[in-house]
Amino acid sequence: MNHRAVACPRQNPQVKKPSDTEHQEELKLRVMRVLEENPQATQREIANELGVSLGGVNYCMKALVEMGLVKLSNFAKSNKKLGYAYILTPDGVTEKAKITARFLKRKLKEYELLKEEIEQLKREVDA
Repeated sequence: MNHRAVACPRQNPQVKKPSDTEHQEELKLRVMRVLEENPQATQREIANELGVSLGGVNYCMKALVEMGLVKLSNFAKSNKKLGYAYILTPDGVTEKAKITARFLKRKLKEYELLKEEIEQLKREVDA
């Protein structure tokens, strides 16, 4: 009987994949950060900057507006056409701070787990 060795990716059981909720929350945070810097950014510009689909940004923006975290305002562009600005509301600023705190906590935990895994790999290489 001929047995062949099969390489298996090493998995750290402590590191879990982000849930859909965490992905959605991270997208909300990223969109709100862009809007804070550039309220006149179009959804297409936001999608390009964040590397996500235009539909995903549109879905997120609608949710942010419905939740009262972002409001849509009209402004006059230089070529006499109306443009839109997405403004974070006071509730939006508060929610952004809360999401940022949760995001930071999650990323710090991931960082600590990664550091542990790196140290373990170093010990294996040195052995």
